[in-house]
Amino acid sequence: MLEITQIFQQKYQLKEKLAQNAGRQTWLAEDISLEPAKTVILKFLPFGEQFQWQDLKLFEREADILQQLSHSKIPKYCDYFSIEDKDNWFALVQEYIPGKSLKQLIEKKQRFTEEELRKIAQDVLEILCYLHTLNPQVIHRDIKPSNLILGVEKQIYLIDFGAVQDSAAAKGATFTVVGTYGYAPLEQFGGRTVPASDLYALGATLIHLATGRIPADLPQKNMRIQFQDKVNLSNHFVRWIEKLTEPDIENRFTSASVALEALNSRIAVNSSSAISQPYGSQIKLDKSYNHLDIQIPRGRITFENIFLISFLLFWFIPIAITFLSDPVTIIFLLFGLIPFSIFCFPILLPILGTLSIKFNRLEFVMEWKFLGKTYRQKAGKTSAIHNITVGETSYKVNDKHLKMVSMEAGAVKYDFGGFAPKLADAEIKWLIEEINNWLGI
Repeated sequence: MLEITQIFQQKYQLKEKLAQNAGRQTWLAEDISLEPAKTVILKFLPFGEQFQWQDLKLFEREADILQQLSHSKIPKYCDYFSIEDKDNWFALVQEYIPGKSLKQLIEKKQRFTEEELRKIAQDVLEILCYLHTLNPQVIHRDIKPSNLILGVEKQIYLIDFGAVQDSAAAKGATFTVVGTYGYAPLEQFGGRTVPASDLYALGATLIHLATGRIPADLPQKNMRIQFQDKVNLSNHFVRWIEKLTEPDIENRFTSASVALEALNSRIAVNSSSAISQPYGSQIKLDKSYNHLDIQIPRGRITFENIFLISFLLFWFIPIAITFLSDPVTIIFLLFGLIPFSIFCFPILLPILGTLSIKFNRLEFVMEWKFLGKTYRQKAGKTSAIHNITVGETSYKVNDKHLKMVSMEAGAVKYDFGGFAPKLADAEIKWLIEEINNWLGI
């Protein structure tokens, strides 16, 4: 039985029990061998009836990992020893971090502003950048409000490495399911833990802080936590959190450093669009954090298209044959091709024209082509885009203006999709959603 004032190793005196879980105990203590005495944390693992060797393996791994780590926002390793008496214990001593856990602040009904949440996210990501770039990588596997301490100087500390995994130990080994339900991603419960698993846990933690509700208590859709209507956050920050908590690893940020860059840049991420690509659409869209490529193919071959092309050929071929039969008139044919081409170009353009739009984080380029040859090109700065809406062309069909995508960048408008090539209304809405989503507008 552990009791207040007990002294171990002739130096560690217990002061206050902080937590107890499944036999494990965490105590606030003092190292009285120092002058003045230094406050430390003692974690005890009992060697009793409920003892499992896997628990000891994790306990020793935590001690081993802490000895290797050197980061100002991670508690330092101090000591490790065992106690052999009627109650056998293993003990880990580590640095005490003064402050309160985010869980304690939530329980006190503290509400967090977006600025505070961004600061918490930044602090945690900076720690993860350190852990995930070690060789071997260190994955925490249990990021949640109770394991994040807001220090007296308003900095976030990451504690409790009891579930930690290093990639060297993970390869080819049997796995132990660790983590906390609601914060740990699905792959973690299947034994496939990767650095992006920590990013998911961070996202779930931010959702808890923003909503005041445990993530597991919030509704889900397609395995995604639905929190958007319960927070007052900017679109960019909401989409950034959505990307952290994507159920599919491939759709999350590739690393903590990339997530940190996206957070600080205030440029949006490509989280999942609420609108799906319309059925039958031939548009090709490829996106990542750094780029968005849209390829709009030529118009579909319809009966009207075939009739129009046949009509033009019906008039042109006989005239061409007549002129070619007399070498003197060939020159007149060549000159006649110019007005004929000018006449045919706007007719054939919607049928045979294509459009390529390529965005990166610095600029975007729009390129219109006819029969594979570029005939028009426009470019601009990605950061200047501030509004994308459904616009109307000057063309009318059945007394209604055709719809198009209207994109504003500064004082310049970039329109497409209304004529060549022509997009369906559903495609226009979908593309606007995708571009807005990627830009974070």
